[in-house]
Formats: sequence, C-alpha cells, structure tokens
Amino acid sequence: MSVRKLNLTYVLGGLAVATLTLSGCSNSAPEAQRDESSGEITASAEADVFSIAVGDCLDLSSSTMATEVSSLPTVPCSDAHDSEVYAETSLEGEEYPTDLDDQAGQFCYDQFSTFVGKAYEESTLDFQYLTPTQDGWENGNDRSVQCILMSPEPVTETLEGSAL
Repeated sequence: MSVRKLNLTYVLGGLAVATLTLSGCSNSAPEAQRDESSGEITASAEADVFSIAVGDCLDLSSSTMATEVSSLPTVPCSDAHDSEVYAETSLEGEEYPTDLDDQAGQFCYDQFSTFVGKAYEESTLDFQYLTPTQDGWENGNDRSVQCILMSPEPVTETLEGSAL
C-alpha cells in the first residue's frame, strides 16, 4: 500500500511555528469527478489522494485532522475553497532522500511566484506540499511532490495569477 504525507507548516513572520504531518493511504476513496474535456473537478467529493492534480481546488478546512487519510476534499474552483494544487514534480534517485522536506519546500517556493504572480514574501498566501513516505518511495515507486497553495480566507476562483 502506497502512502503520502501532507506537510502543513504554519508560518508567522518567516518562522515555522507548527508542523503537522498527515499520511495518506490509497485504498477505497474514489477519484475526483472531472469534466471529460477540461479535466476540471465538477463536483465536491472526498477524492483519493493519488488522484489529485495540478489545478485542483481543495477545501482542507473541512477535513478532519487525522494521522492517516485516504482522501482529500476536492471542490470545483468556483465553490468556496482554501487550497489549490499549483505545481508538481517527480524526484529522482533510488534511495529515499534524507532532505525530502528541504527539496519539496524549495521546489514549491520556486514555483510560487510563477503561479501566483507575486513573490512568496509579499503574498498573503502560504503553501504546503504532498510528498512520498519512505515506504511509498521504496515499495510503491512514489516520487511525486505536489505543492498546495493555502489561502487565509475562502476563495471562489483559481488562485493562478491572483497576485494575492
């Protein structure tokens, strides 16, 4: 069974003040409902964590904080939401990186201004990321890092180019 980690770091004045890690297991949650031509999410649902893609909007404030989850709450971007997947990369290597969080954090930071249209330091938005666990890396060939924007207030459109 493959497992993913959702790393939530709350930043205050540039310093991480709390970190919470959630593990995600792929088992019985369905994939997100999507428009066949655009690929956009068309209905709110708990979707398998491995079916989440760049451009997907999430309502993480509605999810219960658990140590293991099999899904994340997806919503159409026109519905109120607080999060959006904005970038994704695949890491290389045979061995699980000891600096995985550093690599993921740097990648997401580097992609932030391209997607949002404003530097991270000037933005009201924050980010978090999904990463593979060591077991997922070694036994499930999971190499994906996904970056997720976090808005302090609910929004009803994509955060791409928002300059918030």
